[in-house]
Formats: sequence, C-alpha cells, structure tokens
Amino acid sequence: MEAKILHGKVVAEAVKEGLRPRIEKCIKKGVYPGLVVVLVGEDPASQVYVRNKARACESLGIYSETRCLSVDTTQKELNELVDRLNADDRFHGILVQMPLPKHLDDIEIIERISPQKDVDGFHPMSVGRLVQGQNTLLPCTPAGVLEILAYYNIETNGKHVVVVGRSNIVGKPMLNLMYQKSKHANATVTICHTGTRNMEEHTLRADILIVATGVPEMIKAGMVKDGAVVIDVGVNRVDDDTRKKGYRLVGDVAYDEVKERCSAITPVPGGVGLMTIAMLMKNTVQAAEDHVNLKNNGKK
Repeated sequence: MEAKILHGKVVAEAVKEGLRPRIEKCIKKGVYPGLVVVLVGEDPASQVYVRNKARACESLGIYSETRCLSVDTTQKELNELVDRLNADDRFHGILVQMPLPKHLDDIEIIERISPQKDVDGFHPMSVGRLVQGQNTLLPCTPAGVLEILAYYNIETNGKHVVVVGRSNIVGKPMLNLMYQKSKHANATVTICHTGTRNMEEHTLRADILIVATGVPEMIKAGMVKDGAVVIDVGVNRVDDDTRKKGYRLVGDVAYDEVKERCSAITPVPGGVGLMTIAMLMKNTVQAAEDHVNLKNNGKK
C-alpha cells in the first residue's frame, strides 16, 4: 500500500490565502489586524518560532510587534505588560511564547490574557467554550490537524479516532475537537497516554491515529491498522552524525515503516508543524473580525 502524503505546507498556504480578503475587509472597516508576541529570555528554539511568526504576519499584512524581555523579568513585570497589551487596541492577539523561565507562572499568565485576545486558545474560558461546542479561538496545532483532514477530504464522521498524548496544548483539545457534532469531526474518540495499558490494542482500532507524545518514533508499524490515516504531531531532534548539523528531525511515528501500512500520513518535517503558525494567523484575523463586530454593535 502506498500512503498518500499529507503535506502541511500546501494546506498552510491555502489557509493563509483564504485570510487575505478577510484582512482587507477588516482594514476597510478601520481595523488593522494586529498580533503581539512576548518573548522572555533567549531560548534559541523560541527565538526561531517568534521570527517565523513575525515573517508570517508581514507576508499577510498583519501588524505585529515582538516584546523581548530579559530572562530575569519578574512575574509582576510580566503581568503588568500583559495588562497593558490587553488594553491596547492595536493588538487583537496576544501570544506569550512558551516555555517561560522556571521562576514564572505560565498558568497565571495564560489566565491573565484577555479571552478575546487569546490566540493560543489556552485561556480557561476558551477551553470551556471549546468543550461546550461554542464559537471560540481554537488551540492552533489541533485546529491545524482539522484543517489537514478537511483539505484532503478525509472522512471523520462516525470514524474511530485515537489520540495518543494528553497535553493541554494538543492531546486534550484534539479530543474535544474530534467528538464535536460538526463537519470534519463527529468521531468516536479514544485518548491514550503514559498510563494506558497495552496501547497497541487501542491504536490498532484507529481509523485515524493522531500522535502527540514527544517520544521519537514511538508508534511502530505493528501498532497501526492497515489503511489507517496517521497524523504525526511530534517534532523531535535526534542525534545523527551523518548530518551536517549533527541531528535530524523525526516525528512520534516511525515514518518509513508506518507509511507502508497506512493509507495517508503526515511527514516530519513538512506536516502538522507548518500548520501551527497558519492557524495563529487565522486566530488573529478572527479576533480582529470579532473586534469589528463589537465596534459595529456599539459595544466597544
């Protein structure tokens, strides 16, 4: 069986192209979509992510700023910055880059961001609205998975989806998205984690297997049902002396062996990872549109 490769770049570009007329419409109504990213410290990976977000904003015509803070920034200083950004109408989205230095409380910061500007979709109000099936800003990576499934016309209605991983960033919101009574969802969902016994018994029943564990190549061919669709969210750096950089990127799925068994699979790199920033752009535009609607309704 030759698996269909689900390329994230193609889907991400389609998402961004779909945003352009929405951005123009906002600007015509006097609202220029804006995103501010807060970076605390000098974590190299975070710096790369932040630069990529700024480039995506620039390419779409979204106003963006990056606020870089020293690694010894206090909780009080970060809280006060978030409060100022909440009150700044130039920004419809606020993203505080994680992880934060260990002395800072990430939950406190997530809860401090206005739900209307929570483009990460992590605020408790955003999570609650997601669980209830209400309109809200969705967590970017799980929403990106849905976009991939929709773009490639992968049927989810009534299918058995198995999610491996229970993080607040991917696993839990993925579970809550997939069982919603909506298009490109409406599935029966099982979630597995480190406490799951005989995990392969569950993964082998999956019509769609979504893996987000952070464990390199954890899912082997023997854990995947013939003809399943496999969505690999993981991006892991493993040592490889044959590469110039001394490492290579792999997913949570053993790609080379699993692709011989499944019907479709996302590559790593080039799969879900490319969707996260595209969905961040989509959330920023959605937040700007919501701002426009509030202004037009006289509520702002």
